[in-house]
Amino acid sequence: MFLGEECSLEKGQVVLLPVAFDKTTSYGKGTVNGPAAIIEASKNLELYDIETDTEVYREGIYTAPELRPETSEEMLKVTYDTVCQYMDQGKYLVTVGGEHSISYAPIRAHAERYGPLSVLQLDAHTDLDPALEGNPYSHGSVMARVKTLPEVDNVVAVGIRSMAAKEKNELQQEDVFFAHELDGEAWMDQVLDRLSDRVYLSFDVDVFDSSLMPATGTPEPGGLFWNPTLKLLKKVMDKRSLVGFDVVELSPIPGMHAPDYLAAKLVYKILSYLFEPKERRHGNR
Repeated sequence: MFLGEECSLEKGQVVLLPVAFDKTTSYGKGTVNGPAAIIEASKNLELYDIETDTEVYREGIYTAPELRPETSEEMLKVTYDTVCQYMDQGKYLVTVGGEHSISYAPIRAHAERYGPLSVLQLDAHTDLDPALEGNPYSHGSVMARVKTLPEVDNVVAVGIRSMAAKEKNELQQEDVFFAHELDGEAWMDQVLDRLSDRVYLSFDVDVFDSSLMPATGTPEPGGLFWNPTLKLLKKVMDKRSLVGFDVVELSPIPGMHAPDYLAAKLVYKILSYLFEPKERRHGNR
């Protein structure tokens, strides 16, 4: 159970859905173990969040049975169906992976339910290859597929610092915030300006600098750090409606707990911001 806290589906406002899938990664393997590592690390988190003065676990976080599909086709179907089933019960969905290809399924489900919406992609890579290594549902093609969803207004990509030359033709320049351009804080408001009222967040942990997040398939130097990333997320949740999110691409390194802990803390921080009482929220900013 996430946080080591028992919570029934009936009592939980939030469902954390682990999707253990690692079939299309093109460099370091191991994201199949990401969901279990996040859940294990979460058991060591302090349940009180200093910044928001909340204990968001009290809202009820139900840990769903892990999905462990064998093929891309199976993964997309079972993940989509499962997300829809929980949303039909009025639950807020958090999907944890697993490689980034899993994100297409919850994004599709949320776009159909809450669209039109924007997808906020925090990532080191554009993931716009039409069919990486011949697979249109590869981790490196996920945002190319997301952009075809009619209920998705746009994909706003933040932290990008690695891409293939052929992906340049797929970019919407005004929706891409390259990591080397993110000086100061003015860019955060520019990100907000590109987002619709409703937003789905797809968070690839390789958006973090590789010194902070080495435990990922393709760690890239020159990435984001913890506090600026949280400041952006707070702004998004202050000004927009975050309808759902995923955290993907953790590839645990045996004996190195810090990256697993970071990913678990990230999930808990986002939920803490999300459920922070509005009357308290602006006083904390």
